[in-house]
Amino acid sequence: MDSKPTNNAQNDLVDFTLFFADSSLIMGHRLSEWTGHGPMLEQDIAITNIALDLIGQARNFYQYAAELITNQKDKKITEDDLAYLRDAHEFKNLLITELPNEDWAKTIGKVFFFSTWQFYFYQKLIYSSDKQLAAIAEKSLKEVTYHVKWSSDWIIRLGDGTEESKKTIEKAIEDLWPYTGEMFVPADFEADVKNSVFVDVSSIKNDWLEKVNSVFKEGTLAVPGESWMQSGGKNGIHTEHLGYILAEMQFMQRAYPGLEW
Repeated sequence: MDSKPTNNAQNDLVDFTLFFADSSLIMGHRLSEWTGHGPMLEQDIAITNIALDLIGQARNFYQYAAELITNQKDKKITEDDLAYLRDAHEFKNLLITELPNEDWAKTIGKVFFFSTWQFYFYQKLIYSSDKQLAAIAEKSLKEVTYHVKWSSDWIIRLGDGTEESKKTIEKAIEDLWPYTGEMFVPADFEADVKNSVFVDVSSIKNDWLEKVNSVFKEGTLAVPGESWMQSGGKNGIHTEHLGYILAEMQFMQRAYPGLEW
């Protein structure tokens, strides 16, 4: 970066980076629950690879956040500290990422909504003045492009399939829709859009909606109307599901501090 940021700007940058790290990690962990349980071998492998992509993205963001915090506090912080030693209220992930998979249709809906949001956000972030964030976004965009295509194909397949598949994906969309609004409401650490490190999240909403409309139309599905939206994840207010995820994911590190593979 060209100039040294102020403490407030530095804190915002850390939170912004953790937001992406947390969202990718929790979504990746959720999708990993399908490993060995997919409806067919090819799709089992596909969703496992998507989970690995997301966890890899999370690592890149965590490594950068750890570097920023280490420089700020003059105390060595690692990616493992950020992933395994923070409590639920410190996580900033989108609420949609922590929701249970439940069934294949709901999982597909989650991947589609989340990946499409990532796709348009990363398209903006690659032009960030923060070169590290831009590089992570550019690398991630290649992976996310596939995630969007894969989930879009499934949305269409389920929507334009049997009566039962259509009913199932419609129910999934209805359940998930109230969690999509949070994607486009900036948290305090995103609010300073004058700083080109950050992206105006509301600016990508139209692109996201256009893509959703296009895919739903092909799948003979209706886009839900205006409704009340859930929020809070970016500010550390989560559903009860996150606590269970962290209890499972963080057990080894917390039970055996400093454990190394």
